[in-house]
Amino acid sequence: MGLLNLKLTTEEFEKFAKLIHSEAGIFMKNEKITLLSNRLQRRLALLSLTSFADYYDHLMKLTGAKRSEEFEHLFDVVSTNETYFFRSEKHFTALMDVCLPDIVKKKPIKKLRVWSAACSTGEEPFTLAICLAEKADLLKGWTVEILATDISISVLDYASKAEYSGRRIEKIPEQYLKKHFDLLPDSDGVYRVKDNLRKMVKFSNLNFFKDPFPKDIDILFCRNVMIYFDKDYQRRLVGDFYKVITDYGYFFIGHSETLYMISNDFEYNKISDSPVYTPKPKS
Repeated sequence: MGLLNLKLTTEEFEKFAKLIHSEAGIFMKNEKITLLSNRLQRRLALLSLTSFADYYDHLMKLTGAKRSEEFEHLFDVVSTNETYFFRSEKHFTALMDVCLPDIVKKKPIKKLRVWSAACSTGEEPFTLAICLAEKADLLKGWTVEILATDISISVLDYASKAEYSGRRIEKIPEQYLKKHFDLLPDSDGVYRVKDNLRKMVKFSNLNFFKDPFPKDIDILFCRNVMIYFDKDYQRRLVGDFYKVITDYGYFFIGHSETLYMISNDFEYNKISDSPVYTPKPKS
């Protein structure tokens, strides 16, 4: 079945927006009605459904694993996952030059846990892997683990292949591209992350407001994500992050984001011209 050129009514949009908010915390503004209409139509076509009402009813009737699977498709529809390696590169300069040496100096246990909390198609966690590999001498004797999570199954599938090209790799320094990637033969400029870095990263599916968080996190990246949530959900999310970050930890958010009026649990720092937060002492 092809696309039907349907458009959500205001009432239908509000029903889907409320459902998406309750299941994933994602807040959809009214101006997103056309975007949601266009993206949901592809789902309708795949399921051979002829109206948004039919799709909503379909979602409501599902149970168990089938319900979880279809809601993952719905979250794919509303998520934007465009990213690239070394996005906001000053964050990674701060990480390598200041944050990692500080953690190594202060943390008594030689175990580093890094969490890319909304990893999308994998560019961020693999950039983190490159940074840690470049600091191998500093981290000698340390156990290093990078956790990469996302609500979207499709982007995790893409990330697990670790193959990138074009705009996604444009900002990778040439020496890193040669050192940490293999150019795939007979490909049009497609590079694969080398096995040693791939083994550092563990991908898994996670819904911020449904699933338990990993614990004992030293480096937490959650950039350009809070814009999807309303203030109450932002406060809840940052509060949950505070619970799992170590006393030695660093929390990276997007350059256009802030914790002002959201959380008093973190201290703002400007490191290498980047906004970086550290947790206040836990009582």
